[in-house]
Amino acid sequence: MSKPVRIVERRSIQSGAKMLQGLPDVGLVGVIAASHIISKLKMSEVAYIDTDLLPPVIVLQEGLPHSPVRIFGDGNLLVLVSDIAISIQAIQPMMRAITDWIEEKGVEIVISLGGLATPNRQNIETPKVYGAGSNFESLEILKEKNIKIIERGFLVGPQALLLQYCAEKEIPAISLLAQSFYNYPDPEAAAAVITALNQIVEVPVNVSELLEKGEEIRLRMRDIMRRTQSEMMRMRKSQEYDIPHYYVA
Repeated sequence: MSKPVRIVERRSIQSGAKMLQGLPDVGLVGVIAASHIISKLKMSEVAYIDTDLLPPVIVLQEGLPHSPVRIFGDGNLLVLVSDIAISIQAIQPMMRAITDWIEEKGVEIVISLGGLATPNRQNIETPKVYGAGSNFESLEILKEKNIKIIERGFLVGPQALLLQYCAEKEIPAISLLAQSFYNYPDPEAAAAVITALNQIVEVPVNVSELLEKGEEIRLRMRDIMRRTQSEMMRMRKSQEYDIPHYYVA
């Protein structure tokens, strides 16, 4: 019986790489941040997700078909990103398969980039970034970099599952979550999360373009945000609002 989710490698993957995850979620923070890193580092596709759980969609680049969920690579840095919203039916088997692949490839650390829905986001000029880890080693990294840890609350969605599955396999994993809008693309939050990322893994990209072209990015991302919002409702993503403010302030 074939696996429901396959990761097909286009190039060999070196052991000991660091991996970033930027799947559609709150404010599309992870997608915007990951796409910006891929673009600025001119990363090439090294693997893609093959599964019937995704809709029949391809991404055309220079006339050639590509999976909408891909892994890009540059040396010892890997970046997972998706050009489409991930359905609630696909997310668990997909994250299981990705975690198994991460273990198989000997990935050193996994860092999820995402947003933390904040009710008064419109009043926040510079979003704060909070963290969570898969084990004590991951939490120590956050403490050393003075990234405030979410002591209590809910996480829902791809970064939640990746954190859980990595914890089961004792793989160091970190979630970096910037204060963001719930249902609007938030390039400013993406800039904040990349800045925090650079305290852990040096990624030589300038975030000024995300700040300068914020409105353009919002318009370009509105369709995927609409579809992602629909899936977030099915996942009951709004539970993350229940994180008490005094735990993350």
